[in-house]
Amino acid sequence: MAKVLAVASMGGHWEQLQIVAESFKDQNAVFVTTRQDLLQQANRQGFVVKDCNRNRLGDTLSCIWQCIRIIAKVRPSVVISTGAAPGLICLALGRLTGARTIWIDSFANVEQLSMSGKMAGYFAHEWLTQWEHLASPKGPFYRGELL
Repeated sequence: MAKVLAVASMGGHWEQLQIVAESFKDQNAVFVTTRQDLLQQANRQGFVVKDCNRNRLGDTLSCIWQCIRIIAKVRPSVVISTGAAPGLICLALGRLTGARTIWIDSFANVEQLSMSGKMAGYFAHEWLTQWEHLASPKGPFYRGELL
């Protein structure tokens, strides 16, 4: 059975991850998010990491360290994320440890991919957008939308 690490920041990222989570509900899944109450409300097992972005270097370094520890502890065979920065960090670390990686860019990114979504193309085995007009032959790919 695959060990899935499912990662998303709060808000729409988390909501979309919960939709995706239905597809691996029979797997051994561990969730990572940026607020404890999200795990509790969704009745999910997991970890909380520091919310971060490119403008908050200290928070980003803290999040990277937390994600390293989580990847080392969980040893996932699959890492999936709907964004944002903590998801990208886990995706990159998961890829380095041999996990299959899946990135689904947020439905909110209608005009262009998010910065994390663009960077995910370097790490994701499966790189997806939820908008057909943002897809390209080399990725990201369009397979439908979650919402």
